[in-house]
Amino acid sequence: MQIQPMISTHPDVRGSVNDSLVRAIEAAYGCAAVCHICADACLAEDMVKDLTQCIRLNLDCADVCLATAGLAARRAGSHETLIQRMLETCAEACADCAVECEKHAEMHEHCRICAEECRRCEAACREAATSITPSRH
Repeated sequence: MQIQPMISTHPDVRGSVNDSLVRAIEAAYGCAAVCHICADACLAEDMVKDLTQCIRLNLDCADVCLATAGLAARRAGSHETLIQRMLETCAEACADCAVECEKHAEMHEHCRICAEECRRCEAACREAATSITPSRH
């Protein structure tokens, strides 16, 4: 991805890039894609009724990841407190999705992969949230 070079060119950033935030943005975009794929794969399983909660959490996590990545990537007039809260929310959504996918990981490889991706995104978002010092207005 070209997230880091793009953010570094932004006039408001002036080359001072928060690497933790870049990693979280990339992780969130990746996690959203993996969660969408896992939800679709769950829908194709014979036991789809048993995967209803997994599908719902996959879709919730994907939505939260996309919203978080979009907000964090948009630097002009950024609202650090909101970005920090979104990162924390994204980490929680990823943790919830990972727990559910882990329940099905032995039976469904797509759930195992999704759980791993959610755990990576969770860690990246938690790290990025702690790297942000909200400005006091």
